[in-house]
Amino acid sequence: MAHDPSQPQRTLTVGLLGLGVVGSGVATLLRDHADEIAGRVGARLEIGPVVVRDVNKVRDVDVAVTDDVSTVVGAEGVDIVVEVMGGIDPARDLLTRALKAGQSVVTANKELIATHGAELLTAAQEHSVRLEYEAAVAGAIPIIKPMRESLAGDRVRKVLGILNGTTNYILTRMTEEGAELAPVLADAQALGYAEADPTADVGGHDAAAKAAILASLAFDAHVVRDDVYTEGIMSVTATDIANAKRMGYVIKLLGIAEEHDDSSIGVRVHPAWIPTSHPLASIREAYNAIFVEADAAGDLMFYGRGAGSLPTASAVVGDVVTAARAMLAGERLPSVAVADKPIRPVDEEIVQYYLLLDVADEAGVLSRVAATFGDHDVSIKSVWQEGEGDQAQLLLITHAAREGNVRACVEALKDLSDVNAIASSMRVEDRREG
Repeated sequence: MAHDPSQPQRTLTVGLLGLGVVGSGVATLLRDHADEIAGRVGARLEIGPVVVRDVNKVRDVDVAVTDDVSTVVGAEGVDIVVEVMGGIDPARDLLTRALKAGQSVVTANKELIATHGAELLTAAQEHSVRLEYEAAVAGAIPIIKPMRESLAGDRVRKVLGILNGTTNYILTRMTEEGAELAPVLADAQALGYAEADPTADVGGHDAAAKAAILASLAFDAHVVRDDVYTEGIMSVTATDIANAKRMGYVIKLLGIAEEHDDSSIGVRVHPAWIPTSHPLASIREAYNAIFVEADAAGDLMFYGRGAGSLPTASAVVGDVVTAARAMLAGERLPSVAVADKPIRPVDEEIVQYYLLLDVADEAGVLSRVAATFGDHDVSIKSVWQEGEGDQAQLLLITHAAREGNVRACVEALKDLSDVNAIASSMRVEDRREG
């Protein structure tokens, strides 16, 4: 609704917790787009106190800073609290206090939402305020609202996502240059794509927090970070990349959430081969993408920048607008019935696998290897062999099988005298199977 110029326009105050990369972007957008935002909200949004750890630090954005959280959290006159500090503590306590004080909250904190999102949502509903967290999953990509609102009348079956830009950048470089992981990771750190300690990214932990949030939304269930089976990319080699390319696949670090027919939920993060024909295969560099399979809507894909100051700030400010509109309209956070759905153990998942075996190059080896697969109810879909001297490598792709059976098969192969080593093993995510 357009503002009537004959009437004074209301002002809402936005307090910030944190003024790092994302916080600076939020302050910049709120300042530079103030008039457009006011027209969309029906009220002006004014930047209030900004809480930082070091008030003496020189910053690019010109705002008044303080180290006193009481000027924001629970403070009279601060309508919306934006948290871009990161980490669970003290963010959990501060946001709980803000919600109980009747302040709406906007956060980009994936760790917090993935671990304590349910209790924060309960606090928001009990105190008739909003909790918005669009930026917690994929930066600028709108996925929370589509999952929570646009697909509310549908049944989502599966969500697959490239949820971490750093690992996608590394795997893109490895794929396009044939490089090993270590030098590409060093380049990513030098360019600012990876942190000095890259464990959260390359270990899959960042993607796992996002996968937990997506699973909770997709399946109306309580899924937390510890429910997500997690593997990182540090074991991916240039040989794996080359083998995948030879067989018509690329390797991506995927977050996968799926509701099975028995209502159990499987959530996992790991490197996987995906066919070059899959829409996610073409996602390059530090971009993110989320692929949703739903009954009525069919296949949907959301694509964009998953991190960075202004892309993430764009999602945060979008949430601020949502919270401000709801406040003016007196709208509460919608209540969602959360079902008690069991988390399926990873050993019970049905998966395909790529295996690379170092074997003796002699007659009968392939048949003995195949027999071991058969003994564990794992069927081989394709096999490729290359030998040099008295040694050879077997590249195998299985049909879909129970994860626990594949793992048991791998352990049995290690004990087979013909097998010198399991050079590599990785899951294959291929919708053409089965």
